[in-house]
Amino acid sequence: MASRWMLRGVGIAAVCLLAVPTTAWAITQQGQQMMRNWAQSDRCVAQATKQFPDYTKDSLAKRDQAVQQCLSNNVLAPRTPVGPGQPGGQ
Repeated sequence: MASRWMLRGVGIAAVCLLAVPTTAWAITQQGQQMMRNWAQSDRCVAQATKQFPDYTKDSLAKRDQAVQQCLSNNVLAPRTPVGPGQPGGQ
């Protein structure tokens, strides 16, 4: 009976140790800034998709331009433009 509890304790400790690096990384200032940048980048894409919801060639081009402009205004890294039939479109 005691060995079962010991094994469970070791299992729980192992899971906690595996979770610590990810949690610690997200707590750092650099990790927090990266998460804010990703969130802002996602907001840029959502805003552009709302402005240009169609999946025509013209609409996708305008959407990509709006995303790039928003990213530039927020001093974020540019994304690769997405054309019709390409993966990664949202």
